[in-house]
Amino acid sequence: LFVTVKGVPADDAANPKCGMVLDFGVLKRIVNEEIVSRFDHALVLRDTESGAELRRVLTERFDNVVAVGYQPTCENMLGDFAARIAARLPEGVALHSLRLHETATSFAEWFAEDNMD
Repeated sequence: LFVTVKGVPADDAANPKCGMVLDFGVLKRIVNEEIVSRFDHALVLRDTESGAELRRVLTERFDNVVAVGYQPTCENMLGDFAARIAARLPEGVALHSLRLHETATSFAEWFAEDNMD
């Protein structure tokens, strides 16, 4: 998962964060808490009534089963991830884009400018 934010860099020369839009450590913490800790090495399944029994059985056998309210395609997951990350960004910093790789050569991208509704 690649995350790009945008904003105006701090311009106070006395501030150790001068020149930064957002401290990378802050962004990394947000992505870790909202995405990585929940979805990394998880079996992600759509939360449907017809799949309830299957999810129950899989949850008994595997440590990390995550049920979501959408079909867990790379494209749909990016929409979910964008909402989670954007909600945590500090004032003045906006989510610009996300790129999620399924394999080394296949990925989906999300751009804020394409998702303004």
